[in-house]
Amino acid sequence: MATFHGYVHVPFCKVRCGYCDFNTYTATELQGYPQSAFISNLKAEIALARSSLGTRELQTVFFGGGTPTLLPAEELAEALGVLRESFGIAAGAEITTEANPDTVDKVYLQTLMDAGFNRVSFGMQSAVPEVLATLERSHNPEAVAINVAIAKRLGFQTSVDLIYGAPGETMGQWQESVSAALALGTDHISAYALIVEPATKLARQIASGEKPEPDEDLQADKYEWLEVQLMQAGFNWYELSNWSKGMDTESKHNIAYWAGMDWWGFGPGAHSHVEGRRWSNVKHPTSYAKLLAEGGLPSTDGEDLSPNERQEERAMLELRLRTGLDLDVVRMLNQEHSKAISEMVGSGLIEGRDALAGRAVLTLKGRLLADFVLRKLLGL
Repeated sequence: MATFHGYVHVPFCKVRCGYCDFNTYTATELQGYPQSAFISNLKAEIALARSSLGTRELQTVFFGGGTPTLLPAEELAEALGVLRESFGIAAGAEITTEANPDTVDKVYLQTLMDAGFNRVSFGMQSAVPEVLATLERSHNPEAVAINVAIAKRLGFQTSVDLIYGAPGETMGQWQESVSAALALGTDHISAYALIVEPATKLARQIASGEKPEPDEDLQADKYEWLEVQLMQAGFNWYELSNWSKGMDTESKHNIAYWAGMDWWGFGPGAHSHVEGRRWSNVKHPTSYAKLLAEGGLPSTDGEDLSPNERQEERAMLELRLRTGLDLDVVRMLNQEHSKAISEMVGSGLIEGRDALAGRAVLTLKGRLLADFVLRKLLGL
C-alpha cells in the first residue's frame, strides 16, 4: 500500500529569477493578495483535504516554493502544526523546508527546529557572483556557508541545490561552485542542468541574442566532472540529479515521488497524486483563495490513470533511481523488450549485471541520455 506524504507550496519570492517558470509571485504581482492571508487559506485547504481523505498519517512533509522562508518562521511552524493535528506525522518523519540563504538566521532556524523541522534545502545554485547575476539570483554567496553551518550546529540535515549550464558559465566557474559546495560539509547535494523554459525572461534574452544558449556538450562534461568529485568526497548518486553521503541523508520525500507513493500538494499550483488520481490546484493565489472561500477544494482539473498509464509513469520515475527499473515493467509495455534491453546493455547505457538480475540501472553514460533510454526500453 502506498505511503502518504505532504507538500506545501509557498508561492512567494522577493524577485523573479530570469530562468524560473515555477508558480511564484513577487509582492508587486500580488496586489490584492497579502502574504499574511496564506496561512489561513492553507488551513482551510488542509481541513477540506482531511474531510475528503480521512485519516492517513504523513510519512514526510516538504515545504517548497517559491521561497517558503519568506514567511515568518512562526507561520511555517503553525502550518506544520496544523498538518500534524489534521493527519498525524509519523515518528522520525523527514520534515523539510527549502530556504533562500538570505532569509534565515539562527533564531529563524531554531524556531523551525523547535516546531519539528529536521532538514533544510538551501538554494545555493552557484558560488560565482557572475553566474548568480546571469541567473538573477539575489542572495549573497557568503550567506550559504554561514547558514549551512548554523543549521548543522542546530542538528538539521542539510542539502544544497546547484544549477549548471547557465549562459556563459565556464567549466572553471562550475568547478569553483562544486568545490564551495563540498567545503560546506553538507549531507546532500542536488545538481540540475539549466533548462531554458519557453515563457521565461532568459528564453527571451537568448532568442534576442543578449545571452548565449547553454552548451549541451559542456553541460554533459560538467555532470561527468561533478560525478567524479562527489564520489571522491564520499557521495553516491541515488537519483539522476541527487547525491548523498548515505541512505539516511537521501531525500525520503523526493524518493516517495519517484516511487509512485501518494501525496497531497497544498497551496496555489500544487500537484497531488492519491490512489492513481492526479490533480493540481489553481495557480494564482487570488483564485486559490476564492475557491476556498466558496467552500470547495481549490483544484480545477484531474485525471484517473489507466493501468497502462500507471506502468508508464512507474517506468519514467523508477529509471531515474540508482535502484533502477524493474524489467518486468518493460516486458509488460514493450513486445520487443528483449531486443531493447540487449541494445541498451550493448550500448553501455544500462548496467549488464543489473539487467541479468532483472533491473535496468543507468550507467553514467545512460544518465546523460535517460530520456532516450526510457523511450528505447518502452518501444516509443
